[in-house]
Amino acid sequence: MSKLQTIYPQAVEHTKMKVFEDINRYLEIREIPASFEQYLADRGHYVEQIWVNVWLNKSTNDVPKNEKKQFLSEKGFEVQGIDRKLLNKLFRDEMRTYQPFNAMEWIKETFAGKEELWVERCQEAKVNFLKREEQKKLDEQKQLIRSEIDDFAVGILEEQYDLFYLYVRHFVAKQLAADLKNNVKFQSVDPVALEEKLVDQGSFDPTAYTTVASFFEELTGDIHKTLNWGRSLYEYQTYFFVYESLISDYITELIPNKILEQLSDVLKGDFHDIFHEKLSASFVKGSIAQLLYDLEGYVIEDIQDEYISDLLKLAEIPFNRIMHKEIFEKDLKEREKKQKEEQEELQRKKEAEERMMKDIFGAEYDPSLQRHVRYVLHIGETNTGKTHHALERMKTASSGLYLAPLRLLALEVFDKLNAEGMPCSLKTGEEEKVVAGAQHISCTVEMFHEKEYYEVVVIDEAQMITDKDRGFSWYKAITKANAEEMHIIGSRNSKTMLLELLGNSDIEINEYSRETPLEVEKKEFHIKHIKNGDALICFSRRRVLETASRLQNDGHSASMIYGSMPPETRKKQIEQFNKGKTKVIVATDAIGMGLNLPIRRIVFLENDKFDGTRRRLLTSQEVKQIAGRAGRKGIYDIGKVAFTSDIKKMQNLLLQEDEPVHTFAIAPTNSVFERFQRYYHDLGTFFELWGKFESPKGTKKASLSEEKVLYQLIAGTEIEARLSLMDLYGFLHLPFSKHEPALTRQWENTMYAIIQGRELPEPIVKENSLEELELSYKAIGLHLLFLYRLGERTEAIYWERLREEVSDQVQERLKTDIKKFVKKCKTCGKKLPWDYSFPTCDACHAAKYRKYRNDDHF
Repeated sequence: MSKLQTIYPQAVEHTKMKVFEDINRYLEIREIPASFEQYLADRGHYVEQIWVNVWLNKSTNDVPKNEKKQFLSEKGFEVQGIDRKLLNKLFRDEMRTYQPFNAMEWIKETFAGKEELWVERCQEAKVNFLKREEQKKLDEQKQLIRSEIDDFAVGILEEQYDLFYLYVRHFVAKQLAADLKNNVKFQSVDPVALEEKLVDQGSFDPTAYTTVASFFEELTGDIHKTLNWGRSLYEYQTYFFVYESLISDYITELIPNKILEQLSDVLKGDFHDIFHEKLSASFVKGSIAQLLYDLEGYVIEDIQDEYISDLLKLAEIPFNRIMHKEIFEKDLKEREKKQKEEQEELQRKKEAEERMMKDIFGAEYDPSLQRHVRYVLHIGETNTGKTHHALERMKTASSGLYLAPLRLLALEVFDKLNAEGMPCSLKTGEEEKVVAGAQHISCTVEMFHEKEYYEVVVIDEAQMITDKDRGFSWYKAITKANAEEMHIIGSRNSKTMLLELLGNSDIEINEYSRETPLEVEKKEFHIKHIKNGDALICFSRRRVLETASRLQNDGHSASMIYGSMPPETRKKQIEQFNKGKTKVIVATDAIGMGLNLPIRRIVFLENDKFDGTRRRLLTSQEVKQIAGRAGRKGIYDIGKVAFTSDIKKMQNLLLQEDEPVHTFAIAPTNSVFERFQRYYHDLGTFFELWGKFESPKGTKKASLSEEKVLYQLIAGTEIEARLSLMDLYGFLHLPFSKHEPALTRQWENTMYAIIQGRELPEPIVKENSLEELELSYKAIGLHLLFLYRLGERTEAIYWERLREEVSDQVQERLKTDIKKFVKKCKTCGKKLPWDYSFPTCDACHAAKYRKYRNDDHF
């Protein structure tokens, strides 16, 4: 039997009931009984509508979705893929004419010509109405009594709260004494984790607790059920919940009796007259339930402030209101005195900490520089010769330091200067190449050391000072460099911020503009439009490899650049493109950071990127930084830019004037650590103080999140105990991929080897896949970071050679493995178009969606 057949007789009976209810309402308020004919004349239109309302609601709500679809299909409706709202509308429309029940015919059959039955209905309706009115009046009288009791109780509780609190205080004192004496102390790392067994720590030590609140946090050993966003949550129970229940029970027993004792005889007499029974404490409790709940909250709050020691003494003294009042007032006075002293001590500690914080961090991050350094700013767009001019000046100096944002750029400058006859050494943390007689060094910005002197220092890509993770390295270099002349290279939107940072220093500003114009193509790019000299930009390693695979399969030779690629491999990939061995290049946004390439056209295959938190649209600065690599001066007269979609929006980003940036990142300096060590010698305290330190206006603190994660691995171990604070922070600050678990384990194992005087563990080298080779390259790099930090330069030579071999293998694997990186549906393995945005094909997605719809019941 279908649901429609089942609910139909139910709807008929419900309709008849609704009609009888309407008749009763109609008849009960009339002084002169109305005839059946008059009722039909007055209410007939409503009676006719009752069935429609009852049936439509019941059939829509009770008939399941699949039966509705079947019913409509049989009527000729197409219901496949229809949404719920439309389905219900079509079904309701059909139900309006489905086997209608004629309520008017039924009511006429029931009462027409049956005057005695109608008169009986009239009389019954009148009697019921009078009963309800009488009951209503009685209910109002009862409510009035309850209100009077409630009003009286409010006054009593306000006047006698202190007395009631004395009762509760003594009750809690005795309970506490018993619990501390008889119960067992438990401990759990995570009270919510019920799979973790509690540890029995033996008897309680009352002296371990100052206030009742501190004891209330202890675990009872039982499991407690709570509600969190409507869901049941089970956790180990604390004594707070036990005492909350005990106090509630005690109050709801004590207070109603005390209120009852003080109620007037008149009120008690009125109660007896109305309720025909004697007023009881139970009735009083029900009348003042909300008051009792509020009182419970106040009492628990006050009890938690009590000192455990005071209550344990009180537990031994029988209750006497006068004596207990005196004891309470004395205890309260002593408690307030102790709390005042504690507050004063806290204030003294706070003031001392503020003085300490000012001493440690104070003027360290004051933007106004006190050094006698001449600053030369090179401000302009990408590919305008800024770095070239700064390096030309550095070459004329007796000593110079070039600070690069990337190891690859440091390598490029190292090679360039040596090729031009200017001896230059290299230092990137993972490698050191010392050239005999060299007074110039090319290094990554993280390798900067503030105590070393140079005549000229060049800092590239200074707009990176705003980067939340690495910006502090630029800040440190700009503000702490020991030089006669400093050349700072940055984007246009960094100019205002740099001028604010340098304050009243001696500043020369050189501004540069592109001589090679940029032109945005009006037509959306497709891979079949690929031409020699193109650079295709996407924002993940996998997308680079998939795109390069597609190009090579189509007969185009392509170079590749992505973040996790070894710099030596990148260099070879770039050389192939520069020498024309490859005709196009596929790269991530790493291409925008100072790499000089003969690029004719920059093509954005994607307009958004994942920034570690979410996918977001590229910023105007990111678009400009990348697009600026198009149109290499001296090779092309014009640089072209293309997009695969939203050309107008992306063109606006490219052309819009960037808002100046005013906030730069700061981080701990050597001077900060030196001052910190006057007070403490552990990094845990330093991280805590760094968290409290308020970053000066216009700055943002480095989170030091990566350093803190590593610190947690060795906090409290022999590593921390045996290393100086500065040495330990230096190891925490080593520049490697800390999100790679294998590298983090390698770091920790190496740290133990260092403090235990053992040989450093060799990095694990695997060669089974491209991914393993890239990770092996990083592992060797981390090993080299340790070797150079420990001065083991001889051993480092072997590992540099091995790393170069791994880099060569990566280069070879790119040639052979690239064919594997074809974009395929992750469900069925079907080959997908080069620009397909999703991980599954349309067919697999549709199948999954159909299954979801079929399972969707409401």
